[in-house]
Amino acid sequence: MPSLNISFTDDELEAVRAAAAAEGKSLKQYVHDLPLREQQRLQFVRYAVSWGEQHRSEFDEAFANEVPPTRRGRRAEAA
Repeated sequence: MPSLNISFTDDELEAVRAAAAAEGKSLKQYVHDLPLREQQRLQFVRYAVSWGEQHRSEFDEAFANEVPPTRRGRRAEAA
């Protein structure tokens, strides 16, 4: 199986060790999981942004008094 050597300063390594311990994981497991978690986080954010854009008009109608002024101005121009 491929592996990877990563260099850390002493302070960085101590911080990573503390984070791993806080999650109850070994250092190896913690560092392995980081990019996988980041990939899942980015996927979630992309979906959330997409969903928000798809439903923006519904929110604008439901909360018309709370639409930011820059958006209100654009709406008036479009009408």
